[in-house]
Amino acid sequence: MEQERQSAGNAPAAPKPPRRWLGTVIAVLLVAGLGALAWHLTHKPADAAPGARGPGGPGGPGGGGRRGGPNLTTVGVAPVARADIPIYVDALGTVTPSATATVTPQVSGVLTNVTFQEGQMVRKGQLLATIEPRPFELAVMQAQAQLQKDEAQLDAANVTLKRYQTLLQQDSIARQDVDTQAATVKQLQGTVLGDQANVGTAKLNLQWTRITAPVSGRVGLRSVDIGNLVSSGTSGGITTITELAPIDVEFAIPQDRIPQLQARIAAGAVLAVSALDRTRTNLLDTGAFLSLNNQSDTQTGTVRAKARFANARNALFPSQFVNVRILLDTLKDAVVVPVTALRHGPNGDFVYVLNDDRTVTQVGVTQGVATADSVQITKGLQVGERVITEGGDRLKDGAKVALPGDVASGPHRGASGASAAWGGHRRHEGDGASTPQDAGSAGRHRREGASGPAGAASWAPGEGSSWPQHRRASATQS
Repeated sequence: MEQERQSAGNAPAAPKPPRRWLGTVIAVLLVAGLGALAWHLTHKPADAAPGARGPGGPGGPGGGGRRGGPNLTTVGVAPVARADIPIYVDALGTVTPSATATVTPQVSGVLTNVTFQEGQMVRKGQLLATIEPRPFELAVMQAQAQLQKDEAQLDAANVTLKRYQTLLQQDSIARQDVDTQAATVKQLQGTVLGDQANVGTAKLNLQWTRITAPVSGRVGLRSVDIGNLVSSGTSGGITTITELAPIDVEFAIPQDRIPQLQARIAAGAVLAVSALDRTRTNLLDTGAFLSLNNQSDTQTGTVRAKARFANARNALFPSQFVNVRILLDTLKDAVVVPVTALRHGPNGDFVYVLNDDRTVTQVGVTQGVATADSVQITKGLQVGERVITEGGDRLKDGAKVALPGDVASGPHRGASGASAAWGGHRRHEGDGASTPQDAGSAGRHRREGASGPAGAASWAPGEGSSWPQHRRASATQS
């Protein structure tokens, strides 16, 4: 027993479990897992992007992704139509009164009365001021007295002449005396005629002591006060009057437009003219073309012209700058497309025409008159064809496209997810829904109000700005 205990006491001790190595292994595995997770998140495949979710999500079957399918571009479409295109001539004009008169005294005298207020509207012939009339009344009386004196002498000479003529018939007087008396009568007749002119002059001077308005219009500031001596040489007169209704606008027309303008005038056409404010947003008044100058300005290449406006609302003021628009002519039933459909290339102008199989064909065209929203096509297109208005910069001849109204099955259904709608509006339901009723159906997109085949916008061009405002689809490309 004792030997066994000694043997057991001399035996080596059992090794301890490796606890330190176990913690190290766990730490290494944890770091490796975090690294793998970080690599997976930073190297996610393209098909796992949020826009390419599985069934039911946006971009998957039944989704509303922004792509129109592989290698497809979502475009905007508009039909070729007929419309009346107005031809305008725009110019910058200056408002000028149709008449401006300086009220100046015709006779000299002391100003005794002023009957107008500065800035007042007056009528033609209305009394404005009065000059002291008494000196002119006395002049009238003096002229009339001289007239009566000479008329009495003329009457006496006529009586003597008749007596001499009777004696001459009786051969009782010399013929020389009769002729002399006849000459005296004619001399007195001339004197009486001069006296009558003097009386008329005196009466006219008396009438001119009442200063009246020569034209109708607005009175300016008064330059002379009561009590001052005025005359026909008074600088600036008493005041000025500008006629405001009607009123004129002077402007310059490019000389290249003169032949067409003269042709319209020779045909007896009344050209309508509009006066707009400096921002071209407010219509001040409408009038008619009045006259054209007889020569061109060699420095600017323009010809001065004038239009007349009724100015019933007094919206036009002298020396005001306005924008003038002349309706020169109107093209009837012209073939037109939106101006965004026309493109320019090395071989000339062209448009993309949409075919029934959703492909486009590049068609060369010849453009005519253009407005801010539409352009006339004189050659190359037929009414009813559909042209590409948006997204054409990413197309080529024969390319296949998607329209905002297309709803396809499978992964191509995303064509209906264009960012805007033609001819109507789109409501998103589910993801980003704007109403509580939409929140329960994520990933579905509904198009409302789309008109025409495949959601093509319908518009009816008219005169002037003939393309109605509509929300256009922003083109996207896979």
